[in-house]
Amino acid sequence: MRNPTSFLREEYEDLVKSELDWKLRVLGGPSTPWCNVDGKKVLMFCSNNYLGLSNHQHLKEAAVKAVQTHGAGSGSVRPIAGTMDIHMELEKRLARFKHAEASLVYQTGFAANAGLIPQLAGKDDLIISDELNHGSIIDGVRLSHAERAVYKHLDVQDLHHVLEEAEKHSPPYRRILIITDGVFSMDGDIAPLDGVAKAAAEHGAMVYVDDAHGEGVLGEGGRGIVSHFKLNRDRVHVEMGTFSKAFGVVGGHVSGSRSLVNFAYNKSRTWLLSGSHPPAVAAACIAAIDVLESEPQHVRTLWEHTKYFKKTMKDLGFDIGRSETPITPVMVGESGIAKKLSARLFEEGVFALPIVFPMVARDKARIRTIMNAALTRKDLDFAIGALEKIGKELHII
Repeated sequence: MRNPTSFLREEYEDLVKSELDWKLRVLGGPSTPWCNVDGKKVLMFCSNNYLGLSNHQHLKEAAVKAVQTHGAGSGSVRPIAGTMDIHMELEKRLARFKHAEASLVYQTGFAANAGLIPQLAGKDDLIISDELNHGSIIDGVRLSHAERAVYKHLDVQDLHHVLEEAEKHSPPYRRILIITDGVFSMDGDIAPLDGVAKAAAEHGAMVYVDDAHGEGVLGEGGRGIVSHFKLNRDRVHVEMGTFSKAFGVVGGHVSGSRSLVNFAYNKSRTWLLSGSHPPAVAAACIAAIDVLESEPQHVRTLWEHTKYFKKTMKDLGFDIGRSETPITPVMVGESGIAKKLSARLFEEGVFALPIVFPMVARDKARIRTIMNAALTRKDLDFAIGALEKIGKELHII
């Protein structure tokens, strides 16, 4: 009789043969510019910790204090007995920071997308997505009972075409929801949210933006893509984000109207049925907002580093794709070459992981580097030197 779980080993072995398997690297301490990974001192060059806040003293002190005053955990889900005053304070602070009527905090960014998207659109509705949207958006759309359409990446004209076709549908769709990433995590390009919002307004559609990689990066003081394009909540109805990247902690969130938040916490099952954040996490998230508001130098430094790194890499002959943000892919094409480049960089003291199929197309493998405000110019030159040396060695440049 066949072992019913044999496919687990077989499919993993296929991934290994195809050089598509993930091998975990382990941090032996905080995520800092120079850190311990697998017992080796290396330069961190692939973290989402854009502003270096994950080890910021203010965040650490706030987390420790919250444990002393509120304990280690909440003991429940938010709608029953797990809503603490510290959770409510975080949502008020976040809404004020985002210039929104209200915000709601989820356990993760993935939970926000998977829990809210299926409630915003269902039977008799249509969801329209950018073709390169993040996997958490794709899964959220799949969980809905809505019909689905896709527009070409960043192509507002194609979005108009999809919307025009949608208007011919009989019977008319009850609701149309347009969803896009703000900053696309693999290529570092920015959604034309102003154009998306304009197209949506012309056709009476809702707009949902996943700004996980735009917060702390774009907009006034790092407020994100809605701020970047100077849009309001009548144009962008749902702004989703995460505390796990530029904020340096963990957790997802949505911001918008009070009606949106009331709807979400009554309808969104991932929020309703998951334990609330430990007090230390909520306190650290509040502290991260404090730092963004009081220490604007972090966002400025992030962009100074980004511009320097991109220009130097281009001058050396590297293909860095169409990135407009601190996410800078070093394009190599083949998965095997991307893995060799990553392994050699690690040997030289630079930690930057390969991104291969199925996370990107088979011929679009790359090393994804992510800039960090806590790095120094000396750190950047060290990484660039290693990339130049190995790029020539592997005939990438």
